[in-house]
Amino acid sequence: MATYKEIVGQKITKVTSDPSEPKTGQMWYNSTTGTLRGLGVVEAWISGSPILSPAGYLGSAGTQTAGLVFAMGNGSGTSFSAQTYEYNGSGWSSGGDMSTAKTLTAAGGTQTAAYAAAGQTSGSTYTNNTEEYGGTSWTAGGNYPGPMRAPAGTGPQTAAIAFGGSPGGSGDTNATNYYDGSAWTAQSGTLSIARNFLDGAGTQTAAITAGGWQNPGNTNSTEEWDGSSWTAGGNYPAAIRGLALSGTQTKTLGFGGVTTTYVATAFEYDGSTWSSKPSMATARRNSGRANVGGTASATFAAGGFDGSGDYSITEEFTSSTNTITAAAFSSGGAANFARRQLGYTGAGTQNAFMVYGGFSPSGMVNNSEEYGGATWTATPTLNTARGQNAGFGITTAAVACGGATPTIGGYTEEYNGSSWTTGNSMSTSRYEFGATGILTAGLALQGDQGPSTPFGVTCEEYDGTNWSSGGSANTARRTNSGVGTQTATITAGGQIPGPSATANVESYDGTSWSEVNNLNVARGGNAVMGGPAGATSSVITGGNVPTQFSISEQWNGTNMVTGASMANDRSTHGAGGTSALGIVGLGQVGPSPPYGDADTEEYVGETSAANVTNFTTS
Repeated sequence: MATYKEIVGQKITKVTSDPSEPKTGQMWYNSTTGTLRGLGVVEAWISGSPILSPAGYLGSAGTQTAGLVFAMGNGSGTSFSAQTYEYNGSGWSSGGDMSTAKTLTAAGGTQTAAYAAAGQTSGSTYTNNTEEYGGTSWTAGGNYPGPMRAPAGTGPQTAAIAFGGSPGGSGDTNATNYYDGSAWTAQSGTLSIARNFLDGAGTQTAAITAGGWQNPGNTNSTEEWDGSSWTAGGNYPAAIRGLALSGTQTKTLGFGGVTTTYVATAFEYDGSTWSSKPSMATARRNSGRANVGGTASATFAAGGFDGSGDYSITEEFTSSTNTITAAAFSSGGAANFARRQLGYTGAGTQNAFMVYGGFSPSGMVNNSEEYGGATWTATPTLNTARGQNAGFGITTAAVACGGATPTIGGYTEEYNGSSWTTGNSMSTSRYEFGATGILTAGLALQGDQGPSTPFGVTCEEYDGTNWSSGGSANTARRTNSGVGTQTATITAGGQIPGPSATANVESYDGTSWSEVNNLNVARGGNAVMGGPAGATSSVITGGNVPTQFSISEQWNGTNMVTGASMANDRSTHGAGGTSALGIVGLGQVGPSPPYGDADTEEYVGETSAANVTNFTTS
C-alpha cells in the first residue's frame, strides 16, 4: 500500500499551531490540540448575485465564472424574452439581444460561442430557428429539424446534441439531432422514452439526460448516449421534470425541478447511480445552469419558477477546500435621526462613518452623527441646517457642501473631528448632486444648479480652502453619486431631463470626463461604497426608477455586474467604506416614512477561507 508521503510528496508534520496557508492534500499533527488536521472538502450552495430580471424558464451556457442565460420566459408561459445576461462569477451584465424572443429552447456552448435551438415564441407557436452567440451578438444558424418546445441540448456550438421535446399537440418526441455549427442532422439513435422538460449534460459522443415529462406524468428515467445509441442508466431518485444538469456523463449534478412539489434537492451521478448532495436554498424548476465547461463541482442555478412566481436569484454550487461566503448586507445599528438627501463621508470606513444635514419628517436639519461599527453617536451640529446637500472626506476631516437652506447655495462647512467651521462657498450654487474625495482634494459633481440649469454638467474641485472649476461631464444630470479621488472618479446614474433615470457612467481623470460602460439598471438617488479606490472597485447601491429598489451593482473599473441586494429598498441615502467592507444607511425606504429612515446595513464582500478540518485514523 502506498504511503502518505508517496502519494502527496511530503510527510505528516508535527506542529504546535496550524499552518497559515495550508496546501491542498497537506496534513499535519497539531500537538497543542492533539488532533490530526488537514484541508477538508466543502460542498455547498452559496448565494450569488441575481440576474437582471426574474425569469421562470431559461436557456443557458458557459461555466460558473463565464456563464450565459438567454431565451427567458416566465412560469405562466406568457412572457418570451430576447434578452441575454452574462455572468463573470460575481455578477450579471447585459449582453446582446436575440433576434427572436423565445423560451424553452435547446441550449449549450460557452459564453462566447453559445446556441439556442427551437423553442416557444408565443402561447401556441413553436419555432425551429437556431441562433448563435459570439460573445456580443446573436446571428442566425441552421434551422432545427422542426418546430419544437422544451427539448434538451448540450455540447459546444460546433458539436452540439439536442433531443426530446414537444413538436406540438399532446405528443412528445424521442428524436436525437446533431449540430456542427451550421446545420442540424437527425441521428438514428433515439431516446427510449419520448419526453419534454428534460435536460442534458456531457458531449455529442457521451451525453446524459434525466427526468422529464412523459405524458401523462413525470419520469425518473436516466439515459446515456455513446455517440450512436441511448441506453438506460441508474434511475434518478424521483420522477421529476424541469431539473437542471451540469457536468459529464460520469460525473453529473442534477438539481431543482418539480416532482409533486417544487424541490431544491441535488444529486450527483457517477455513471451508474445517483447520490445525495447539499440542497439549494430555494426550490425551483428550469433554472439556468453551466453547460460546456460546467462541472458537477462548479455550476450555477440562475432564475427559475416555483409555481407562485419567477426568480432572479442565483446560487452557486462549489466543491472546494475553501469555505466561500457570498457578499451580503446585514443589519447594522439604527441612527438616532431619520433623514434622506443627506451629506456623508464617502471616504470613511464601515466603522468610522458620518452623516449630516438632510431632510427629516420635521424639515431640513443640521443634525450630525457618527457610526462606530455598532452604534451611532451624536456629533456637533452643522452651523446651517440644510437638505439635498452632499459631503465627502472622513470622520475627522469632513466637508458638507451645497444644498437648500431652503435657498439653494454653495455653502461649505469643514469638520475637524470636534466642530464645524464655515468655509468658502462653491462658485456655483447646487443641490441634489454627488461628491467624493477628501477634505484637501474634493470634487462636487453636477446636480441641480437652479431654475436655469436643473440638470448640470459642471463640476468643482476643492483644495481644502477654495473651490475651482473642474472638467464638465458629458451627460447633464442630478441625484447622481460619485466615488473615488479628485483625479480618479466615476459618477453613476442620476436623473436626466424628462425627468427619467439614466444608466450612464462617466470617469474623471482630474481634467476631463469620458463615458464608460453603463449601469445595468438606470437609477437616480443611489449611493456608492468604494472609498479612494472606488474608480476601479466599488458597489453602487439602491436608487429609484422612480420607486426605491434594493439591488446593487459591482464596478471593477471596466464593467458593471449585479451584486448582492440590500434588505431594504432605499434611495437618497448614504454609503461609505470599500467594496470589501462597506456601509449604507438612512435615506428614503419605500413610501413610508416619507422623509427618511434611520436604519443601517453593513456590507461584506465575498470571502474565501481554508477549511481546516480534524481527521481521525479510524
